[in-house]
Amino acid sequence: MTEKKEMKRRRFMQQTAGSAIALSALNGIMPSSVLGANERINAGIIGPGGRGRGIMREFMHFGSRFIAVCDVFEENLNRGMEIAGEGATAYDDYRKLLENKDIDAVVIASPEHQHGVQLIDTVNAGKDSYCEKPMSHSIEEGNKMVQAVRATDRIVQIGMQRRSSPAVHEAKKIVDEGKLGNVHLVKAQWNWNYSSPMNYGPLDAKLNWEAFCYPSPVAKFEVARFRNWRVFWDYSGGHVCDQGTHLMDVIQWFMNSGTPQMAECFGRVYKMTGAETPDVFTAMFEYANFNATWELSYTNRFQDGWTITFQGDKGTLVLNDQGSRYYSDETSQGWPKDIKPDWEFSGPLPTLPHVENFLECVKSRKEPNAPVEVGHRAVCGPHLANVAWHNKKRAYLNEDATQVTV
Repeated sequence: MTEKKEMKRRRFMQQTAGSAIALSALNGIMPSSVLGANERINAGIIGPGGRGRGIMREFMHFGSRFIAVCDVFEENLNRGMEIAGEGATAYDDYRKLLENKDIDAVVIASPEHQHGVQLIDTVNAGKDSYCEKPMSHSIEEGNKMVQAVRATDRIVQIGMQRRSSPAVHEAKKIVDEGKLGNVHLVKAQWNWNYSSPMNYGPLDAKLNWEAFCYPSPVAKFEVARFRNWRVFWDYSGGHVCDQGTHLMDVIQWFMNSGTPQMAECFGRVYKMTGAETPDVFTAMFEYANFNATWELSYTNRFQDGWTITFQGDKGTLVLNDQGSRYYSDETSQGWPKDIKPDWEFSGPLPTLPHVENFLECVKSRKEPNAPVEVGHRAVCGPHLANVAWHNKKRAYLNEDATQVTV
């Protein structure tokens, strides 16, 4: 199996985790919270790429319907329209979609550099929003997004699914119960053997390049800048932000901390020829009462996937895609293969509960599990690490997460 096929397979498995719920629906056993036909949420989507189409299916699983689909790339637009089905309207300008008065909620699954302007425009248009992570393209933009959302009464959920995962909530109880003691070091890592030279082959469909670049400067067109936008600084915070948003959020959530006070970052491109953002890096963060590291290698598959390790003076907690395990300090000497955990919770990381939580909040008008403040704080550390990387200096963030200095 090629690396590309393996990557697609792995992403598919992650996005469809919790498939038992979906299967139960197909067998006629729908969750109690599914909206009735007369209570359906009319949704629109901006950016029905691979992840966006997955969210569409999850919304529709809970009874929502998509009446509007927008993308600047013709292939994505057509595929999104196929999922939405009869009666949906296609748009190539998200601002035109927002003028549709029949839309209740908007899914924002566009590239990262567009999240800020599109979320602000969405809530100002009176729509609720499920916005993919990373929430912002910079710390400054994140603050503007929080202020804009809070100037309205709109419900906004940021797509950080761990906030709605039963497995992660169970692991948090271990920390809350004090079983780890004083935690002084937390390690986050992500390993995938994914990097390879980029594909410069021609696109198979029409692309509005200027609309894709917006609001970043319009660069000279290169197919890789569109196809692999996550590895170009104009459109992304790189893998530091893309994957780091998930993991640094769990760290700050479990530790009940604010954002880091300081960050350093080292890394480079080793295998993804033509990329700007590192495919191997080490970031280090200093918080008020503990240190954290965030390491990623896209050139190795040892301990494949993500892991977060909380190391306390009374015990250790390890989380990954398979669940979580707690080891007391008395029994944890040695390597994991040689010791048994004192506590274990096995289970996947489903994404359906996060969508369900958002839809329930659209009805109840209660705060969702990952509101904009959580989305902003989660990516502040990764953004700070990128500032340090660009400046080759230690970067500092004030307590309010509003000012960066180097």
